[in-house]
Amino acid sequence: MSMSVPEFVRAAQRGDRAAFERLVADHLTLVRDVVGRALNGHPDVDDVVQETLLLVMRDLPALRDPERFRPWLLAIAHRQVRVHLRARRRWLGRHRGAPGDLPDPGSDFAARTVAELVLAGQRREVAEASRWLGDDDRRLLALWWREAAGEITRAQLAAALNTTGGHTAVRIKRMRHQLDAARVVVRALHAGTCAELTATIAGWDGTPGPLWRKRLVRHTRACARCAPYRKGLIAPENLLFGLVAAVGAASARITATLKPVKLVAAATAASVVAAGAFSYAVRTEKQEPPRPPAATIVAAPDGAADGDGTLARPYTLARAVETVRPGQTIALRGGIYRLTAPIVITTSGDAGHRITLAGRPGERPVLDASALPDDKWAVTHEADFWTVRELEVTGSRSHAYVCVACANNVFQRLTLHGNVRGGLTLRDPGTVANQILDSDFFDNQGIGLGVKFGSGGGNQVRGNRAYRNGDNGFDLGDFASPVTMDTNWSYANGVNGFALGGGDPAPRAAHVVRNNAAWGNQQHGFSDDENTAFMRLTANTAWRNGATGFSMPSGVVRLRSNVAAGNRTPADLAPQTAAAGNSWRPVFRSTDPASAEGPRRADGSLPATSFLVSRTGDGSTMRTS
Repeated sequence: MSMSVPEFVRAAQRGDRAAFERLVADHLTLVRDVVGRALNGHPDVDDVVQETLLLVMRDLPALRDPERFRPWLLAIAHRQVRVHLRARRRWLGRHRGAPGDLPDPGSDFAARTVAELVLAGQRREVAEASRWLGDDDRRLLALWWREAAGEITRAQLAAALNTTGGHTAVRIKRMRHQLDAARVVVRALHAGTCAELTATIAGWDGTPGPLWRKRLVRHTRACARCAPYRKGLIAPENLLFGLVAAVGAASARITATLKPVKLVAAATAASVVAAGAFSYAVRTEKQEPPRPPAATIVAAPDGAADGDGTLARPYTLARAVETVRPGQTIALRGGIYRLTAPIVITTSGDAGHRITLAGRPGERPVLDASALPDDKWAVTHEADFWTVRELEVTGSRSHAYVCVACANNVFQRLTLHGNVRGGLTLRDPGTVANQILDSDFFDNQGIGLGVKFGSGGGNQVRGNRAYRNGDNGFDLGDFASPVTMDTNWSYANGVNGFALGGGDPAPRAAHVVRNNAAWGNQQHGFSDDENTAFMRLTANTAWRNGATGFSMPSGVVRLRSNVAAGNRTPADLAPQTAAAGNSWRPVFRSTDPASAEGPRRADGSLPATSFLVSRTGDGSTMRTS
């Protein structure tokens, strides 16, 4: 009876050379396939595979759980890909423009795959779209294909990424969103029928990459001519089974053509001694230990792209965002950053190594986006585990700050004002566990703050003010997951204070809305925006709004301890609404909004006020807990 993988591992750990060679032979295709996709078919694939196998031989005796051999192996491959990419970037930085840096069409993985497998229709689009992904997303896609083929489990995939199952799911959702967006770009480019798209790609060298993907995705989202290409996309998991099988066969053919010398060299790099322990070949070339990165990168309005990120020679903001790595802080000098190109944030931190973007103590950075065209967002944020603090953005002819499919970010003490489309917007599937705290969104022609057009749990909005915006102050339109709105104030907006919409196919999202206040808005204080989900509104206050205090006619809502006064109508509720303890004739300690609309406290929290504080204790307390 044949041995299982754990049994081969145990035998190899005891010094059985044949067992080790069997492990290598059985997993070589898997390693090469994952590395090949992650490196986009670079000629160094074989070298990275060999380095991975050498590390497997070196570290196999220390593997405590043979049942986890496959995720352990994939984690080593994943790490070696990252090491290779870092080394490659350093080399390119020193040899930029060398002839060897030119793209090699013959080595392009996606093109070769398409040619080999003769993929048709949407499978071909998926293969081509994968070339547009960033390094991390390509590595994740390579592993996810293995999960789709049933060769690894979700737990093994998460272990290979050294993350939790929940965060793995978020990353996969975000990667799939990027992949689908790239598929639309591929369709539009192949069609060649959009003159504006043709003008957009003028000067492009034809090499796919994340930066051009962002530019072209933004075009395809906004372009009426390219809109049809967004329709009819079959879910990737319904395409990848056939694709994985075909790619697996191709990998086997490629592997079969390789000379066995490299595998043999790797296998014989270790010798087995009689006692059963391994002795290992030692690499003789001298390697300098990596220099630890500086904890803080400094950027300034007069910084330079060729600076070094120190206080004496600061970077530009764009260069700092491009350079920053997990665990670092970008410290912004005070002054006005006059943007001549949008800021795009793509590097993610992780749970133990967040990235911080903030003004230096005592300094106030202001991003002036007035020079940007009206189809460009001032800041596009596509990364996870960031903390963004004490930043002011103004003058955008479009949106000031858009966070796309991002997770585990904290936005705190922001001031976003005087922009055309809106202040801060979090959007798209994969918007998960973000916090928006102690910020002001005002005088924008569109919305103040939006969490829209997507889904994702755990998003919290607390301690913010939205005022004098042309549209809704706070807008949750078309967001399909619950958002918690806690202790926010919305006033003097052109439409509603709080628009509590839900996502497709039916507008549903069970938002939690507590201790908020809305006053002086043109329409409703709180509107369900046709959301039919079971929302919970507790201890909120609506005062002197132009229409209804609580406009909740669309579904089952639970209202507890809310107050409304001075509105045209206190409440418009569906018959099945669960309402108790609400007061439509409250007595307030003060109806003078001056203190509430004044400066925040020194720590950035809402100003102290007795405005709209009910003498009975119902409604908003007008302070954070």
